Amino acid sequence: MENKEDINDHTKGHPHAADRKQKNTGKPDAENPFVLSGHLKVGPVEKKAAGIPAVLASFADLIEEKALIRGTIALFKMNQFNGFDCSSCAWPDPDDERSPLAEYCENGAKALAEEATTKKVTPDFFRKNAVYELSLLDDYQIGKMGRLTDPVYLPAGGTHYQPISWDDAFKKIAAHLNSLASPDEAAFYTSGRTSNEASFVYQLFAKAYGTNNMPDCSNMCHETSGSGLRPTIGIGKGTVTLEDFYDAEVIVIIGQNPGTNSPRMMSALSKCKANGGKIIAINPLPETGLMGFKDPQKVKGILEGVKLADLYLPVKINGDMALLKAIEMLLLDMEKETPGEVLDQTFIREKTTGFPAFEKQFSQYRLEDLGAGCGVPVTQLREAAQMLALKKRIIICWGMGITQQPNGVDMVREMLNILLMKGSIGIKGAGVCPVRGHSNVQGNRTMLIDEKPTGEQLDRLEKFYGFKMPRKHGYDVVRAIKAIHEEKVKVLCCMGGNLLSAAPDTTYTAAALRKLNLLVCVSTKLNRGHLIHGKEAIILPTYSRADFDIVNGQLQIISTENSMGVVQSSKGVLKPVSGHLLNETQIVCRMAMATLGSSPVVNWQRYHDSYDAVRDDIEQCIPGFEDYNTRVRRKGGFYLPNAARDEQRFAEEHDYKAPFTLTDIPATHLAEDEYMMATTRTHDQFNTTIYGLDDRYRGIHQERRVIFMNEKDLARAGLKAGEKVDLFNYDDNIERIAPLFIIVPYPIPEKNTMTYFPEANVLVSINNVVRESNMPASKYVKIKIRKHNPDIFKKIDEMLFRASAQQ
Repeated sequence: MENKEDINDHTKGHPHAADRKQKNTGKPDAENPFVLSGHLKVGPVEKKAAGIPAVLASFADLIEEKALIRGTIALFKMNQFNGFDCSSCAWPDPDDERSPLAEYCENGAKALAEEATTKKVTPDFFRKNAVYELSLLDDYQIGKMGRLTDPVYLPAGGTHYQPISWDDAFKKIAAHLNSLASPDEAAFYTSGRTSNEASFVYQLFAKAYGTNNMPDCSNMCHETSGSGLRPTIGIGKGTVTLEDFYDAEVIVIIGQNPGTNSPRMMSALSKCKANGGKIIAINPLPETGLMGFKDPQKVKGILEGVKLADLYLPVKINGDMALLKAIEMLLLDMEKETPGEVLDQTFIREKTTGFPAFEKQFSQYRLEDLGAGCGVPVTQLREAAQMLALKKRIIICWGMGITQQPNGVDMVREMLNILLMKGSIGIKGAGVCPVRGHSNVQGNRTMLIDEKPTGEQLDRLEKFYGFKMPRKHGYDVVRAIKAIHEEKVKVLCCMGGNLLSAAPDTTYTAAALRKLNLLVCVSTKLNRGHLIHGKEAIILPTYSRADFDIVNGQLQIISTENSMGVVQSSKGVLKPVSGHLLNETQIVCRMAMATLGSSPVVNWQRYHDSYDAVRDDIEQCIPGFEDYNTRVRRKGGFYLPNAARDEQRFAEEHDYKAPFTLTDIPATHLAEDEYMMATTRTHDQFNTTIYGLDDRYRGIHQERRVIFMNEKDLARAGLKAGEKVDLFNYDDNIERIAPLFIIVPYPIPEKNTMTYFPEANVLVSINNVVRESNMPASKYVKIKIRKHNPDIFKKIDEMLFRASAQQ
């Protein structure tokens, strides 16, 4: 089905369609329209996640995308042995048996629906629709246009993308790259959907070109986890397998919402419960996916469901450190009462360092003060400590509720401190579990997508390929955006993703991207990141995970790595929507050949023609991939080495022991009219992809511009439910404005608020980052809330005009 209609045909009946044009800068809009649907419905918060509604929602998206038969066939192959890996979250698949009917979740099905869609965005579509007009749509509308079919090019001063051949596209990219004064004037961004093979050749191309400017999506989600774990346990990854979840006695879930972000995790949690395990949930919001689960694979699971959290601790935003220290203090007190029964003294003595100093610090703390600091009653803190006291098999899981706070690295290490006290790492049913978001974000880093490669990694590459690798550290995402703003980076290549909408400080980021000489995006679908561009822009369409990829008559496989360090094959099953697509690996190889010419050390054509050839050379350059091509084809793939998990061998710099870390409790000061805001996803969303306008589990329907607030805060501020407000941030002495949000009362700690991203990303300063990891601290944003003033739009227009004039 070719999509030949203009955008007005796509927006009929859409709640935001009535008034799309709210800004008058003449430039494409970097933000979603400041328009309310007028259809907000606030219903009851659901008590259990998944179940029949999730199944129905999965198939509703396939129907909407006109891909019911095509998509259903693919669903039965998703996450299956000899099938393809879901492009959504990185939760692992079972090693042994997998459900033949439903080894996927609702969001995975929605992601597949958008990949399997029969809707197409063709060159004819771009001829009819100007970039500016497209930018007036919201992200949901833009994403529903369909699959990209052909390469397109936006010339300098152009208003419409126009067709371009693959050869001419690569020639333009090469001309821009080869005209730069230094390789460091280019940056190469990577999203988590990229395969191991594409990631490896992409980083190799960047290094052969001469730069380590390789920002990636890990810089915005779990860089904090790696920064916290690598110096302590010697590896920046988790130390558990899926089987460990079934065997755990206690699972602590902190700053993570399984029901929305990794729904298949709930199956593992329910198995833990069935085996007698307990679950502690720590989060500012009582998320449905933490509280209960209806397993759609089982009749009893659908009818009755299972209670998940045995204890819920409603921590304040950034109160996590006080909470963790309170639990540690209580465990130490219990150990004094019953020596040798609470802490693993043998493990502490033989496998750790720094325990005496760690223990000594608690003389300065009072339990009541720690309780006040985290906002959790002392009685509940005692209950949590008691649940952990006599247990050994403990897993601590966390998500971006931890990693996107300014002291996130310290909190990762503090959670590790608890496990070190208990000896709960490197044993069955215990360890650390950073729950990764995007499906191959961990694999990207394993494949050396890293702006800070180690000397050891570079030495291996140099030895194998025979050319000097760039040693200077490159830009991460935040530093890359700043460098683009300062015109130090002039060409940006994006391998997947939607950097604009994922990044903080939307106005600042958009202003930076407009300064680029060239923006190149390798994509499956249209997104807002294609509409905020440099002087020139190129979109290169590629295969999805679900598409089969035939090279020289051979059906190719790719590989990915999940959250548990399992590398497995992925083989698409759907006929591609267009005959003009190239695989990401081929795109990188042709870009490299056009830019670098013939190379005596890297045979790009060999990589282009066979992904087996890529894997053969990965095997030579990255430890753990021995016999790669054979092992990846085995049922379920293979585990990468993990010394912390397999041998209790930790950081080399500490004689392979794990150090206890001393951390501080941050002091958060809010003025009387200030609130702490954290951004979050809706249930109808994965990262920057908006599947729908509902947040079903939280009871929100047909609206995204909402702010969750405590009812006591509303009373104090003279505000009320359903009232329209404008949000302000003043970091860096700059006024940032997010207008026209609707108040929704919610059980959230006082002075805390929650909004959705990307709508509230404009309030997150580019300088509000996590210490050490330099990630955006999007879960820690000070805001002011004022009743909506219709004149605010004039003020925003003036601000945008001034910014436009400065460019």
